[in-house]
Amino acid sequence: MKVNRVKHIGIIGTGMIATSMAVLTTGHGYKTTMFAVNDDLAAASKKTFEDFYAQLVEKKLMTAGQSEICGKYLNYTQDYKGMADADIIFECVVEVLDVKHAVYSEIETNCPNVKAICSVSSALVADKLAEGMGKYKDRIIVTHPFNPPHMVPYFELAAGAETADGVVEFAKSVLEALDRKPVVLKKSAPGFIGNRLQFALWREALYIVENGIADPKDIDTCLMYSFCPRYTSIGMFDHFDNGGLDLNINVCKTLFPDLSDTKEVPKAITDRISRGDLGQKTGVGFYDWRNVDMDAYREKVSAPYWNFFNWELPTE
Repeated sequence: MKVNRVKHIGIIGTGMIATSMAVLTTGHGYKTTMFAVNDDLAAASKKTFEDFYAQLVEKKLMTAGQSEICGKYLNYTQDYKGMADADIIFECVVEVLDVKHAVYSEIETNCPNVKAICSVSSALVADKLAEGMGKYKDRIIVTHPFNPPHMVPYFELAAGAETADGVVEFAKSVLEALDRKPVVLKKSAPGFIGNRLQFALWREALYIVENGIADPKDIDTCLMYSFCPRYTSIGMFDHFDNGGLDLNINVCKTLFPDLSDTKEVPKAITDRISRGDLGQKTGVGFYDWRNVDMDAYREKVSAPYWNFFNWELPTE
């Protein structure tokens, strides 16, 4: 269900996340304006936008006609005045504070109607983003997605000390209207929730490799065929509550002292980087990528997320 208070959504940036956000907003019938620095970036974004929609048509999640209707809700601009009446703006530029502050200055000058300025930053907290701002510092929040956000429903919302009452709730209501699953952090922390969990698991996986307990392939097999599928239908706290916390405590006492708590980047990564083995981009990392069918690989990456598609598509 659309949020009636929102007539126009602005998106600053033309990269993968920005363009995916545009698919999400136009796919729900919201007038959307993307700010592009130049014609070339706008054209590249438009091509990605069309490719995303073509994929949705190919998956039979919408018809070509529905895709065409959705596309009509998108406009590009190279002037911030083109989103002067935007109710909410998603800032999707590079993770450089000076660049973000320059964007916010333009929004303050040109967008008097904006109720929430939502940064998709994965590293910078709202208080840092608000530094040096003037009248709109109370409208800044972080709305961190996982890429690409038109497919991955989860968003992490984090306010700053100066974020005004109602801003987080407003942004959350917009994301819920976009069929996303936003959660609101009680306070900001580096990595928010998702990356803290993901990198805690990654640290332990690297420890297992470095200590000769198992190979990367065996660890990936464990993840794919043991507990990870369970967590797509119930949560971790569900699982351990169901099993009984009294039974779980003995495992905690045994395992916690033995788990990795390193504060350094593991040699399993740094040694490979020093050799130039950076992963898929160089052909070798933990795996040999040189003969991998990347189209088939990307299809596997996307496969679990098609089940979340349940949009109420615009009809005109």
